[in-house]
Parts: sequence; C-alpha cells; structure tokens
Amino acid sequence: MWLVHLTCGGKSRRQPVFSFQGNRFLRTRIYIDGYNLYYGCLKGTSFKWLDLLALFERQIVPSANAVVNGQRLTSEILPVAIKFFSAKILAKAAKADDSMACQERYHAALRKHHPGRVELIEGYYAMSASRARVINQQYPKKWPRDCETIDVWKLEEKQSDVNLALHAFHDTLTGEVQHAIIVTNDTDIEPALKMIRQHTGAVLGLVIPTTDCQRIPNTSLEKRAHWVRKYITAAELAASQLPRVIQGSKNPTVKPDSWYAQPALLRQSIALGIVELGSRAKVFQWLERPLPMFANMTPLEMLETEVNGNKLILFMREWAENLDAGRTKPD
Repeated sequence: MWLVHLTCGGKSRRQPVFSFQGNRFLRTRIYIDGYNLYYGCLKGTSFKWLDLLALFERQIVPSANAVVNGQRLTSEILPVAIKFFSAKILAKAAKADDSMACQERYHAALRKHHPGRVELIEGYYAMSASRARVINQQYPKKWPRDCETIDVWKLEEKQSDVNLALHAFHDTLTGEVQHAIIVTNDTDIEPALKMIRQHTGAVLGLVIPTTDCQRIPNTSLEKRAHWVRKYITAAELAASQLPRVIQGSKNPTVKPDSWYAQPALLRQSIALGIVELGSRAKVFQWLERPLPMFANMTPLEMLETEVNGNKLILFMREWAENLDAGRTKPD
C-alpha cells in the first residue's frame, strides 16, 4: 500500500535508507534505456557489439569525478552491475533481414560474457494502424488541426521506460542501491527521478547516451540528478567492445558480420580468404594478425574504413593471383 500511497502524491514516512555523509563507497548500479542508447550512440556505427560492463566500469564511472554534498563520490559497483532495458525487434518492422537474429546474438553475448552481472529486462514492441497529420510542405507552420491526415503504421516500445523507473525506484528505496546511474534522455523517467530524490537518500547520476554532445540533456532530467555526464565518446565505445567470439553453453556466440564497419568488404575478404585458407575460422585468425606491410595494422583494423578496406582486398587478390601463378608454374 505504501507504493500506491507514494505514486498518488503522498509523502513517505520512511527515512532515507542511508545517509551519503560518511559513506566511503556507495553501492552503485547502472540502469540503461536500450532504445535511447542505440539511437543516441550506436545506430549506423560499428560499435553495436558493445560491452556494457566494460564501458561503465572502466570508462564512465571512474571518469564521473562528481562531488556531492562536499564529498567526492566513490562508487562500488554491485555484483548485478547493470540493468539493461530493451525490447525484442518485430520481424515485420525490422529494417534488415538479420536484425532479430543480431539482437538475440548480442543479448546472448552479454549474458555469457558477464554471467550474473548484466540483467536484461525486456518490454515489447507494439505495432498498430493509425492516423497521423501530415506537415504541409508549402505552409510548414500550418497548425496540425488544419493539415491532412494519412494512414500510418505506429510502432511503439512498451514497458521499457516503466520497467526502468520501477526498478530504479525500488532498488534505491529498499537501500540495495545507494548510487543509481540512469542512462537515458527520455523525459518519461523524470517522475521516477523526482520520487527517488524525495523519498530516498540515494545519489542520482545521469548519463546522456549521445556521442560528442550532439543531444542536449533534457532540463527536467538534469535538475533531478546530482551529477550529469552529457556524452559518451566514440573512443570510449571503441575501447569497450566484446570479444569477437564468446564461448559458453553448447555453441560460441559470434559477432554478426553486418555489425562491422564495412560489412561488404568484410564478406569479400572472407570469401577470398576461404579459397586459400580453407575455413572461416582460419580466415579470422589471419584477419586478427598484424601485417608488417601495412604498418602492423591488422586486416580487421583496415576493414574499419573503406579506403584501407579496399587496399586490403586488392592485396588479398594479388596474393591469391601470385599463389595461383606459383601453383601453375611448370617445373
């Protein structure tokens, strides 16, 4: 009943579960809005195979350097370090044929690589036929009520923001978490942050999931947080990638080819390599070795850019031609 009382605007009779003053290490957990993180930092990049725990444990949290109530913040990340809120992609709305399979593979990789440390909480997507107002191109300032309507498909992610809000509020109210780091720029979370500040003694950190300060933090979120980090850099994302192959259970989980920077060039290099080396596994062993003729860059590093990737493909073709010439050369 106390939760109903609070959500209806009542005041909590409970005292804050802890006082920040005097705590050397604060029990810390990160709450990630997966939708916000993807569209703010990962879409269109080669960083989708992201190691969430490495990013926050090694990069974001140590760099927070926050001072709260005159004390420098020191975090002790809990065994369940991250709660990651996401939703399964709908096949009928996916932008690529392998989108669902790639997402499932990524979620499996997170669970395998950090067993028990990253908890995935899934909502769902709902798609429905709807009507929407069309912006008048000739008179773009025309009010929506005076614009024409068309039939559209409306795709909505359900429960993820609600789940994040409830988990963060519950964990801080019970005292399990003393320092909650919220990763989102969605204003729907603001009421939960307000309640955490009103009814608990927890410290709130806010990380805006964007690269190079491209998105301005929503002021309604920023004013609720004790500290704010307004970006995640591309360098931090690049330094926090999961291993290409993650062992575990019956079969290993492998990074999808389409999640590399230049997937078309990668596929070409694999095809050329298999002809000479015989298997995909052997090709990737070669792709991960430094090449002296290219300043010790690995082929996979070269495939990060179109220019270097094309140089690699040309090198591999010439290499194959030279091998073929050697094989057919008469004694």
